[in-house]
Amino acid sequence: MPDENTNDTRESRVSPLPEAIETSFAGFLERMKLERQCSEWTTKAYREDLQTFARFLEDVPAFEPTAANSLQFDPRRLRRYAGWLASHDFAPRSVSRKLASLRSYFRYLRREGLIDSDPAQSLRNPKQPKRLPEPLSETQILKLLDSIVPDSILAVRDRAMFETLYGGGLRVSELVGLNLGDLDIEEATVLVRGKGKRERLSPIGRTAMDWIELWRGYRQPVIHDEPALFLNWRGGRLTTRSVGRTLEARLQAAGLPIDASPHSLRHSFATHMLDRGADLRSVQELLGHKSLATTQIYTHVSQKRLAESYRIAHPRS
Repeated sequence: MPDENTNDTRESRVSPLPEAIETSFAGFLERMKLERQCSEWTTKAYREDLQTFARFLEDVPAFEPTAANSLQFDPRRLRRYAGWLASHDFAPRSVSRKLASLRSYFRYLRREGLIDSDPAQSLRNPKQPKRLPEPLSETQILKLLDSIVPDSILAVRDRAMFETLYGGGLRVSELVGLNLGDLDIEEATVLVRGKGKRERLSPIGRTAMDWIELWRGYRQPVIHDEPALFLNWRGGRLTTRSVGRTLEARLQAAGLPIDASPHSLRHSFATHMLDRGADLRSVQELLGHKSLATTQIYTHVSQKRLAESYRIAHPRS
């Protein structure tokens, strides 16, 4: 009579898998735990992934039943595993992790000489869905900028820096790469060097340029001919990491979510432009995107915000 307290009913029946596979599972987990010093949590994740693979083998045998070596899996059948996972409601990220575990398992078999070739080499991860960016609202942006009181040289720099980052929708790498010679004060534009060394003239707005002008009066480079526009406290060019740390401190001081990044200001710029009626092609040019498809992700954000506004405001929603 079966034990009613058994947690896993699969263990109470004879496994339909060949004994060699069950043994190889155990050997693989032992190797991960001892030689690679995987944590208990990681080992548990590997074990669960192998159990999922075992369920797949019950439904869709991935090895030739007549093969002399029961560990010699058929690559064509093995490629069905990703589809099987998706049909059982595993999310794309979970599918990718389980396939990664399976690739590790087969590499182990190959190193141990238990199989002649690796059938998992043809396994490909599913395409991951793009995460929609979480922009700051216009109110939050204004709260951040207005909270930076120009009571010190670094405060003036920070205000100019974040006004520029948001005003032009720049990448943080583009911001720290700006030089004094890239400024067009009259036109309130900057020459930006983007990805792939592509250059573009980016309008940043009169407000940002006025703050840059104020910052230039305080700017003290450690080297006389230092070209960088924005400097650290030692007088050298800022790094992207320094900008991230500075933004986190400013967000915290303003009582705003500190998980926002410099890239969040770029996301916010694009979303607010579209919210206010800018056309997609113009935003593409302003962001320096090579493909329009890259810019289109922001339309989903704007549509989501629009739908939420409708739901809140419309009496018949």
